[in-house]
Amino acid sequence: MEIYRLWNDPVNMIAKLKQGKKTLKIILDSNALFVPFQFKIDIFEELGKLLNMKFDLVVLSPIRKELEAIAEKGSPKMRKWASCALKLAERCSVLDIEENSAESPDDIIIKAAKMWNYPVFTNDKELRRRLRDISVPVIYVRKKSRLEFDGRITPSV
Repeated sequence: MEIYRLWNDPVNMIAKLKQGKKTLKIILDSNALFVPFQFKIDIFEELGKLLNMKFDLVVLSPIRKELEAIAEKGSPKMRKWASCALKLAERCSVLDIEENSAESPDDIIIKAAKMWNYPVFTNDKELRRRLRDISVPVIYVRKKSRLEFDGRITPSV
């Protein structure tokens, strides 16, 4: 009985994950990199509190290109945010993905998340709905003050 309780204890399971050194990879949408400027939330610290495990943030190359385009051609406020978001993206892993010109960045995120089974951090309502429809975990901002997730998040090796 005691062994069963220990094996199924969620706190004990988190400790096992930490011992196994498994890292959760999270795909970032471009608007996730705007969160620190919009809502004054430190995404790295808040993700650490929310997940309570090691994580690695991943920015896909089309998302980086989208941010670069906004930094060049957006409104003055968006240009400033996009250039700061690009600096934040330097702290993340960048995955080069060949993009089809007909595909939107959201479609590329959906394909990558489904293929690699990575959760996605986004505030885009439409993208969140599409990801939930295919059972991909989603991290988002709740009440403009904290992060929350939908779905079951499991770390990858």
